[in-house]
Amino acid sequence: MIVQLAGLPGTGKSTLARELAWNLGPTTLLLDKDRVRDALFGPHLVTYTREQDDFCVRVMHLTAARHLGEHPEATVVLDGRTCSRRYQIQDVQRLAEETGRPLRIIECVCPDDVAAARLHRDVQAGTHPAANRDLGLHRRLKAAAEPITVPALCLDTSAPVPDCTRTALAYLTAETTLTRPAPKGALTA
Repeated sequence: MIVQLAGLPGTGKSTLARELAWNLGPTTLLLDKDRVRDALFGPHLVTYTREQDDFCVRVMHLTAARHLGEHPEATVVLDGRTCSRRYQIQDVQRLAEETGRPLRIIECVCPDDVAAARLHRDVQAGTHPAANRDLGLHRRLKAAAEPITVPALCLDTSAPVPDCTRTALAYLTAETTLTRPAPKGALTA
């Protein structure tokens, strides 16, 4: 299958992606846009433009298709893209159609103060490959975000990592797809 992690910077996509890749087995391929961009362009040619991001994602999709062709039982986990624009979801849907693999989207969300603390910690530590990843980027992307309207697990990553991982793995192994959680107070089956 193809697993697309979605969500704003600081919402825990990369942490969850690493946990999922480890839990899903040895043929799982984890592709991280920020690391791909860094490998392709190095620190001096990175522009953080939409065009450069889209190029990196195309490289990831080509790599994913090749891996899935060589390892039919494999899972590919795609990380690093917010999927906050409709065309970004359409791109990964096209990849799933072209490879004949099921697509599972996990949208990572958390309160803004949690994301801000994570972003601040990463900026201070200098450990994240994306140098533009800060609270300002989070706010700009949030203001321009288009909602994900296809089936997806909306996962509150302010919960402990093991809990988030268990919930995500249950979603990935379920026969049916989950959708957005019901609004507070709504009755669910």
